[in-house]
Amino acid sequence: MTKQTANAMWGGRFAAGPDAIMEAINASIGFDQRLAAQDIAGSRAHAAMLAATGILSDKDAEAIGEGLLTVLSEIEEGSFPFSAALEDIHMNVEARLKDLIGEPAGRLHTGRSRNDQVATDFKLWVRDNLDAAEAGLLALIRALLTQAEAGADWIMPGFTHLQSAQPVTWGHHMMAYAEMFGRDLSRVRDARARMNECPLGAAALAGTSFPIDREMTAKALGFDRPAANSLDAVSDRDFALEFLSVASISAMHLSRLSEELVIWSSAQFRFVALSDRFSTGSSIMPQKKNPDAAELIRAKVGRIFGANTALMMVMKGLALTYSKDMQEDKEQVFDAADNWMLAMAAMEGMVRDMEADRDSLLGAASTGFSTATDLADWLVRVLGLPFRDAHHVTGSLVAMAEEKGCDLPDLHLSDMQSVHGDITQDVFDVLGVENSVASRTSYGGTAPVQVLAQIERWKDMLK
Repeated sequence: MTKQTANAMWGGRFAAGPDAIMEAINASIGFDQRLAAQDIAGSRAHAAMLAATGILSDKDAEAIGEGLLTVLSEIEEGSFPFSAALEDIHMNVEARLKDLIGEPAGRLHTGRSRNDQVATDFKLWVRDNLDAAEAGLLALIRALLTQAEAGADWIMPGFTHLQSAQPVTWGHHMMAYAEMFGRDLSRVRDARARMNECPLGAAALAGTSFPIDREMTAKALGFDRPAANSLDAVSDRDFALEFLSVASISAMHLSRLSEELVIWSSAQFRFVALSDRFSTGSSIMPQKKNPDAAELIRAKVGRIFGANTALMMVMKGLALTYSKDMQEDKEQVFDAADNWMLAMAAMEGMVRDMEADRDSLLGAASTGFSTATDLADWLVRVLGLPFRDAHHVTGSLVAMAEEKGCDLPDLHLSDMQSVHGDITQDVFDVLGVENSVASRTSYGGTAPVQVLAQIERWKDMLK
């Protein structure tokens, strides 16, 4: 391509073509070609509006619309000749449109700028990916509900500090993650509603003197309304930052569940068996079954967090309105979106396929003095001890059981009475993990009846 051709997009302001280094740092077509479908949708809506308002003839608008569909088909087929000299997806599409339909292509840019064009394209792309994230989260929540319902009364240890704390149910633990990803789902929906204003028509920064119909283009592109301030419309990247913020929180939840799956699938725990579809072997140790999918999800969180921080740094010092710095807004979002979608899909597959070992869960819950709190509550409820005194008595009994190498239910009544003489045989009714779990009937508690109620609540919400 000649320098003169490469310089055509800038008009008559520059006498010489761009230096090769300038061309390399300036071009974004290597990554923003992902906006092709959104760019063409925005241009077709803009052309239709220009015709409806009499700014463009119907004949030219029809040629532009048909030509843009041809360009889109070429891109989808992989035959489109992308050029770095044309900088970005917008100029690549427009140049190819001119090749196809000639002079009318030059009328397409009437009443708009690349500033409002790219803001619109990027918003459309982010919106599409918020919709994809919603679908991914819904699938993951449904997989968790299936696991929770199957093991609503399966007893397992609940942990604090990764130490055995109180017995809970498998269903209750699965539903904790359903709540986490449910909050992610609400953030996705909130972000989508907040960003759904159309920048198109804001032009470079001040609006346009052409009698355009911004309501028409906003409606055609599925936006709720046009953006109300032209300066803000072209300089706003809050929608991308919010996308990355939502992705970061969701990725953190994915990482927490990944960590548990790594621990639970180990030979030391044996709480779950992950399917072969989401595990790998060792090149040297034939006995190994590695939870690589969970580990990779855990690692990908760093890339998503990094993208969030990177875009914050790009935007933090920019005066209104557009600066070329903002070309650096897309790669981080593209990468974060790719990794978030992949991580959600992998986690949904792991959760759907994994098999919990009911016996191992119960065995682990039956050790580690997990019913100590039930004992303290019994001392308060039945013997009337102040809780601090009951806590002290229970601690002494735990120490005794530890010394004897047994758990609390294995102590003799005489052992317990040596610490507090009023303890009766009835105390053993609360020391079994089954009784402990069944007693936690407060709203949101781990009792199976409560777990099943929460599952039904979620099923109703997802209908």
